[in-house]
Amino acid sequence: MNFKRLKDDFAENLNRILYESRGKAYTSIRAVTFISSLAAIALLIYNLGFDLEPYQQRQVYYGLDLVFAIFVLSYMARWLYAFRRTDFVQRHRFEGVLMLLILLNGLSVYLLDYPLIPEILRSFGLENPVQFYHFFIGCFMFLLLVYEFGVASTRLGNLNLKPAAAFIISFLVLIGIGTAVLMLPDMTRAPGSMPLLEALFTATSAVCVTGLIVVDTATYFTIKGQLVILVLIQLGGLGILSFASFFTLVFRQGVGIRHQVMLQDFLSSESLLTAKDLLRQIVFMTFFIEFIGFLLIFATWGDDITFTSLDQKIFFSAFHSVSAFCNAGFSLYTNGLYEGLVREAYVMHLVVAGLVIFGGIGFPVIQDLFSRKRLRERLRNPWREWQLGTKIAVYVSAALLAFGTITFYLLEINNTLADYTFMEALVTSFFQSTITRTAGFNSVDIGALRTPTYIIFLFLMFIGASSGSIGGGIKTSTFFLVVASTAATVQGKMKLEIGKNYISNSLVFRALSIFVFAVGINMIAVLLLTITEPGMELIDITFEQVSAFATVGLSTGITSQLSDLSRIIIIFSMFIGRVGTLTFALAFSSRAVTRSYQYPKAHIMVG
Repeated sequence: MNFKRLKDDFAENLNRILYESRGKAYTSIRAVTFISSLAAIALLIYNLGFDLEPYQQRQVYYGLDLVFAIFVLSYMARWLYAFRRTDFVQRHRFEGVLMLLILLNGLSVYLLDYPLIPEILRSFGLENPVQFYHFFIGCFMFLLLVYEFGVASTRLGNLNLKPAAAFIISFLVLIGIGTAVLMLPDMTRAPGSMPLLEALFTATSAVCVTGLIVVDTATYFTIKGQLVILVLIQLGGLGILSFASFFTLVFRQGVGIRHQVMLQDFLSSESLLTAKDLLRQIVFMTFFIEFIGFLLIFATWGDDITFTSLDQKIFFSAFHSVSAFCNAGFSLYTNGLYEGLVREAYVMHLVVAGLVIFGGIGFPVIQDLFSRKRLRERLRNPWREWQLGTKIAVYVSAALLAFGTITFYLLEINNTLADYTFMEALVTSFFQSTITRTAGFNSVDIGALRTPTYIIFLFLMFIGASSGSIGGGIKTSTFFLVVASTAATVQGKMKLEIGKNYISNSLVFRALSIFVFAVGINMIAVLLLTITEPGMELIDITFEQVSAFATVGLSTGITSQLSDLSRIIIIFSMFIGRVGTLTFALAFSSRAVTRSYQYPKAHIMVG
């Protein structure tokens, strides 16, 4: 009892002494952490992008150890200035455990000349524990940098910046960083560095989860370059602001109100509370589904498909799982899933198609269908219906999948499917119907398709995935509202009603705006491409443009043949398609002034 009183008195006196310097101390800690993060970025990029000699790598690791020592000291300083220190440890327990491991390993290395953590890893049977530990250090540093970005993003709410503009800026920053990293010499197998425009095209395609390529991902990039592309796909699929905000919520247990408003706008959530909950669920669902996809792909490679090592099989499985769920369409095979024996791995094709469907159906739909809370509610109340958005996403997606499968089978049965059995042709038709709407993988030769098939593909690509998903296109809900409002107008209805639900005019206007913007942008881009590529067929140009805008990634094979001006047009189309036409327009529009009066109703002839 006396000891507890002495401890409380000591803590109270210490807090009193530190109170006046607390504000300046936190400012200094943040500044030191930020500078250390920049130094770590430079060291990691230097180590990642250049082929270093052993002694140069040691210098890099010494520098990283110094940075980690600074992080440990900053953690201890934050703990010291946290007046409720027990609560601080509980809130930052994950960070605290990592800091403890780093501290123990650093002390053992520099005081006892004994690498503690690598030796512990070696006892578990790892062949290269030092490399694994360095990889672990790199991953942790990456998480710390993401956390720092998340802390910085919480201050965006203090700026007079629209959520749409913040969303666009975050993608531009990620594309810029990806372009710079891909230009490092050790990213590619070619001598020198990757040309600027090709690096920009590749980074944009990865961040915008498109899949169009001007160089062969399988042969042009080293394993480091392919890993960078994988990270860009993951960050681009989730959205860098959402990803950073997630780690900020995990480490800090909260963000400001204005930042929550931004998250609500990004996620199209109903309220601020559901925005934070949905963000956590999105990240956990993403990693969980990708992990399950990785296991299934790993188990379903064909027996005749050989890999040089177990590590390569693991990496190929992980890469294609992330690429499929994020609807990116990047593949580590030169001809995609049409490559050699891979085209016959039909079970693996179905797994990839399943990942694409989950990634394109939308996180709110997955939450409504498969969350434990919803499943328990339906078990208690079997008559409980899905939410309207879930119905639209599921039914329209199913209709488009069936339509695409049937039409592809009928149109290509005597062409690209001529040598297939009935089941092989059916699986291939279903796969291409699934992929065409947003993902960009191919299990047939896209350049050999018939013209009617191209037209069907253009229709499917333009519609794309569902709202709230990673996929592109105008979205299934937009397509449904445009069709439904058109039908209601033809029937002479004054209101749009779906089932027992009334759809507000603002939603209808939003859907029509997205549709008009999308049509206009594609028409302008196709017109420009016919000017910059006068020798190419119109159908090939149109297919390339719509594929870029809808972030699909399918191509008739002309991507690498495009001129520099054409590539810039495609880059712009991929970016607009990823951030959304309406988001792009809202970022540069002025806020309308609300008026309480109404002008007299006018009548004009339409049609």
